[in-house]
Amino acid sequence: MQNALQKIDVALPMGSLETYLQAVNRIRMLSAEEERTLAHRYKEDDDIEAARSLVLSHLRFVVHVARGYIGYGLALGDLIQEGNIGLMKAVKRFDADMGVRLASFAVHWIRAEIHEFILRNWRIVKVATTKAQRKLFFNLRSAKTHLGWLNQREVQTVAEDLGVSPETVREMEARMSAHDTAFDAQSDEDGEEEHVRPAPVAYLPDLRMDPATQIENSDWDDYSHAQLHEALNALDERSRDILASRWLNDGKLTLQDLADKYQVSAERIRQLEKNAMNKLKKALKEREAVLEG
Repeated sequence: MQNALQKIDVALPMGSLETYLQAVNRIRMLSAEEERTLAHRYKEDDDIEAARSLVLSHLRFVVHVARGYIGYGLALGDLIQEGNIGLMKAVKRFDADMGVRLASFAVHWIRAEIHEFILRNWRIVKVATTKAQRKLFFNLRSAKTHLGWLNQREVQTVAEDLGVSPETVREMEARMSAHDTAFDAQSDEDGEEEHVRPAPVAYLPDLRMDPATQIENSDWDDYSHAQLHEALNALDERSRDILASRWLNDGKLTLQDLADKYQVSAERIRQLEKNAMNKLKKALKEREAVLEG
């Protein structure tokens, strides 16, 4: 019991991953009784040193979990860092009276943070956004038995195991097999653009100079200005002047300038501006609803 009351004190190195790994491996593991005592101290007495000891004693466990995600092409140091965030969240929520060890409880939080980091950084464009897509992403990688595409039997097996359609599995596999592509054309070492594979920018037509697009944009601008003008006219003169002076005129006035003009406080001008803006938004929404109706 006395050991549980002792603080785990270690100086973790900065800058070298190998040195960090050696340092965390030297930190002793806690017994179940020590872990329970520290958890109670943190939960009941808000003892930050107890929480620190719980975190430090499980850093090697985070390294162990993070090593399982090396195949995603991300730096191990980054994976460990995200896992440590999950560990700290787990320590904050850990209840020793649940009858489980901290490692068993924390592994879900550690993996959740690592998963989120992988999905944010694995591609420029996220391959998975919903909870179901995230689950499919990680399970699909582990389900592949070769480097090529899944065969129909494997697709059907994965779909049945995860409760999704085979088409969804195929779509996710295509996303995972794709590569990030620059939007603009790439240049070679001599500065010449490569034309072996057209850049995505070449696929999109430039409609800015199209007469129909220009007329449409012009009509929309005229319509928007007319709606704004009518909504402004519905306001009282003071509110209209405040909005024009603050947002529409070239020489914009400050709150204090308007306060001096109307002989009120700057806070009162701010309130009038806010109320006028709310009335303006409401009037524009009502006009839009009438047109759509």
